Amino acid sequence: MTEPLTVGVLGYRFMGKAHSNALARLPMFFPDAPDVERSVIIGRDEEALADAAERFGFESTATDWRDVVDDVDVFYNLGPNHLHAEPSIAALEAGAHVFCEKPLAPTLDEAEAMRDAARDAARDADGVAGCAFNYRFVPAIQYAKGLIEDGELGEIHHVRGRYLQDWLVDPEAPWAWRMEKEYAGSGALGDLGAHTVDLARFLVGEVAGDIERVSGHLQTFVDERPVPGTDEYKPVTVDDAYTAQAEFENGAVGSFEASRFANGHKNDHTIEIQGSDGSLKFSLERLNELEVMTGDSRGYETVLVTDETDPYVDHWWPPGHVIGWEHTFVHENYEFLSAAAEGSEFSPSFEEAYEVQEILDAIERSDDSGEWVSLD
Repeated sequence: MTEPLTVGVLGYRFMGKAHSNALARLPMFFPDAPDVERSVIIGRDEEALADAAERFGFESTATDWRDVVDDVDVFYNLGPNHLHAEPSIAALEAGAHVFCEKPLAPTLDEAEAMRDAARDAARDADGVAGCAFNYRFVPAIQYAKGLIEDGELGEIHHVRGRYLQDWLVDPEAPWAWRMEKEYAGSGALGDLGAHTVDLARFLVGEVAGDIERVSGHLQTFVDERPVPGTDEYKPVTVDDAYTAQAEFENGAVGSFEASRFANGHKNDHTIEIQGSDGSLKFSLERLNELEVMTGDSRGYETVLVTDETDPYVDHWWPPGHVIGWEHTFVHENYEFLSAAAEGSEFSPSFEEAYEVQEILDAIERSDDSGEWVSLD
């Protein structure tokens, strides 16, 4: 009998809860998933950490990731962006498989170091390194990718993506690490735009090629915010919103945007793709649906992607019984852990996440220079 994979998880708040929930659900809904032992959860606040370990089903806790990386088979790095590089590289060098939240790192240099460490781990010990772009694993997105690669949309002409939230509209909303460049790298661009850029490349990369050049604009609307529990204000050093134009290898045009100031939008991630023979539209706020126009149709048809023949759906409920945002984490954890157990490739890899980071970096450089930036 195969020994279970021991898992160490850095982080126990938003993403820690999402991935821990996925790990707990896997045995029930994906019986062919590798056996996993939720071994240790890592954080700084011992009291909160102990509570998280009990609620999430972890056997032990640790307050320093350095005490963990040598002792687990799989290391989940779900910490703030500035903690992505060092622990992930150390875990890969220790022989652990690594799953890291997005964006891969705050800076392109750190992302490059992570990519190189993943290459070395794959070459030397069949190490698997994956980045958590969970929206790839929405059944409707997988269905859309199949349509595009089967040629149902023809030649791709337009790719439009936007990610809109409104949690910072109030100028007195409290300061957090996501508003500090040193910790986050960028604001809406890295936090939200990374998802959009990855999804665009995932969907059309095989038929439209990669993004060859970009033009970008970043904007900060509120320059300082109150620090919780104090009378102090701290500066906001990242963008609150960005827009970008892109040109794909086949000549298709792309437009991307994200904002934390889009009043009335809670978590509105949408993508539209138009081709010579058809079009499609997806919205995360209606994640079980895909709007499709192909062939002789005069308009869009709304397809409910919940049939048992649709990607991943046979693991859940009867046709028409919808799934939710949290299920995307179950799907990506299933794929990543299966790859780790088999020593096979996982996508999105650190290599692909680095390529996303290159595009984000080019958008920032375009904003600085006021000019288009080419990607080598």
